[in-house]
Amino acid sequence: MNAPSQRYYSLDVFRGATVAFMILVNNQPGAAYGPLDHAPWHGLTPTDLVFPFFLFAVGNALAFVMPRFESQGTKAFMRKVIKRTLLIFVIGFLLNWFPFFHWDHNRLIPTGWEYINDKGELAGIRVMGVLQRIALCYGLGAIIVYFAKLRGAFFLAGCMLLLYWAWCLLLGTPGDPFSIEGFFGTAVDKAVFGPVHMYHGEGVAFDPEGIASTLPAIVNVILGYFAGTYLQKKGKSYETLTHFFVAAIILLFAGYLWGTIFPINKKIWTSSYVLVSAGWALCCLSLLIYFIEFRGATGGPEEGAGSGAAGSSTGAVAKPGWSRFCDVFGKNPLFIFIVAGAFPRLVRLIRWPDGSGGYTNPMAWFLHKICDPLSGGRAENASLIYAGTLIILYWLLAWTLDRKRIYIRV
Repeated sequence: MNAPSQRYYSLDVFRGATVAFMILVNNQPGAAYGPLDHAPWHGLTPTDLVFPFFLFAVGNALAFVMPRFESQGTKAFMRKVIKRTLLIFVIGFLLNWFPFFHWDHNRLIPTGWEYINDKGELAGIRVMGVLQRIALCYGLGAIIVYFAKLRGAFFLAGCMLLLYWAWCLLLGTPGDPFSIEGFFGTAVDKAVFGPVHMYHGEGVAFDPEGIASTLPAIVNVILGYFAGTYLQKKGKSYETLTHFFVAAIILLFAGYLWGTIFPINKKIWTSSYVLVSAGWALCCLSLLIYFIEFRGATGGPEEGAGSGAAGSSTGAVAKPGWSRFCDVFGKNPLFIFIVAGAFPRLVRLIRWPDGSGGYTNPMAWFLHKICDPLSGGRAENASLIYAGTLIILYWLLAWTLDRKRIYIRV
């Protein structure tokens, strides 16, 4: 059995690629190409796979630290998991509030818990968000696999997906339970947080990272944990890859079949979406393992099969050049994601007159003065250039941290 302390280099690449893609799709200021935008409601695009892929990666990582947690005892495990869950949740909440000031006409004033926005409407700080969901899914997923073990976690994961389906049907609007108006979880979020403290990107108070839809998202972490545990037990072998691909096909078939009656939908995180996203995650991870751990291995896969050559530090893997770009993102994933969320908001506080009675800021100036002229007249190209430039900046930061062996754990 592979040593728990070792980890496949391909897992770092998988996690890093997910972070890079998250930054890309989250930082497009205007129109985006179809694959780089979310599905309007039901359906699936590559962008809709990014968040569940990251939760799957969280489960992978959890599988490699769980043996250490178990050796330290239940009290130490609960203390560490609860502390990390609360820390990530609070950081996500504060990131929603950041930079804690906003412009009110010509005055820079503190942003209150509730305030009047630039449209003259009452607004508030959003409570939930991406990091908050990551925190809750990590914490609850870790507790489930620690106490229930593999078989119990498998049973509970199935129960959570079925229970969520039943809730959507029974508590949602009769005849239309899977629409933005009929989804039962919105009423839960409004009752707990209030409409002004929810996401309004859909034009109404609706939170895609709300309380109810967090339940099935936990299963993405659990499925990632299963994959990580299997890697530890079976090691680097063609048998492992074969089983991964078979499992991926089963998940995809079951998810798309279930999707005919419980539509695949990222924004309400349907149970069919969990299975489909986990199936695609397993496919992508399997391909990375093959091309990095097998094709990139100096001695071929047979030498390392089942031998414990699971980590990037063993010297058994010749890292392909293309993988190194993603690898550095995977070394400080949450920190880079936090920086990517905070940096543009902070820079937008800097502003100056635009010559037409309004104001501009460095981010808007870069988009209109640099990206637009290079776009060939297509707004999608301008957005891609803008987001790609930010990714390069964040990569340089991640690369510098990696070179200095600075790893910021959250």
